[in-house]
Amino acid sequence: MKTFRLGTSDVGDGSLTVIAGPCLAESRELCLRVAEHMKPICEKLGFPYVFKASFDKANRSSVTTDRGAGMEPGLAILTAVKKEFGLPTTTDIHLPDQASVVAESVDLLQVPAFLCRQSDILEAAAKTGRAVNVKKGQFLSPHDAKNIVEKLASFGAKGTMLTERGTTFGYNALIVDMPGLEVMRSFGVPVCFDATHSAQRPGAAGTATGGVRESIPAMVRAAVAVGIDALFLEVHPDPAHALSDSATQWPLEKAEELLEQAARIRDAVSASKVR
Repeated sequence: MKTFRLGTSDVGDGSLTVIAGPCLAESRELCLRVAEHMKPICEKLGFPYVFKASFDKANRSSVTTDRGAGMEPGLAILTAVKKEFGLPTTTDIHLPDQASVVAESVDLLQVPAFLCRQSDILEAAAKTGRAVNVKKGQFLSPHDAKNIVEKLASFGAKGTMLTERGTTFGYNALIVDMPGLEVMRSFGVPVCFDATHSAQRPGAAGTATGGVRESIPAMVRAAVAVGIDALFLEVHPDPAHALSDSATQWPLEKAEELLEQAARIRDAVSASKVR
């Protein structure tokens, strides 16, 4: 397993990294509030914590939906979170030209699912020297993700992670291939499970993406039991009024309960491996 360093921990060392934050960096106050809430929970449960928020949601269902404040204000918010709480941070990039600028502010670059095969953006991300987390496209099989790993290796990436976020199943539906997590992990890189995006129903709300928030805990339990290296959650204190992904962001006040379940399963899986 090719682990990589984020903050003071190694992703892929068996500790189960938690990547969590609001979908969109709506405001400095929101992001600081989420980080302040999540950090002690993760510390108590033994999860290395990475703060996530997007400065731009370039792939929106409708032109009328909120995309965010933009790169400069968004990166300023992420820098404030990092400075205030000493946390590693991550955000997504949408264009090759963004990679070097964003890499100056965050520790992990995220490539969105619909861009996962774009060689130019993968190369630009790899050449920053930052680790790169690529979300497997909803249109790809787990086996196809090997090509992503090989591309990043050829570009000299210092760290690579693959993220499962559901696979298209007919119209407006996603399913998760749990054995596929093991397939992707067999490529020798850490694998993350994105529980909140896997609960989406793309385009099901007309001008926005719908989802089934109630399905998230079951998927989290299943993925941790399979043996993932990182868990991705979008969390918000008021999901119903979030500016993006309101149907699937997990309520901030319920984050500890969900992560306690994940911790118990992680510990059981670790115990079974040492017997």
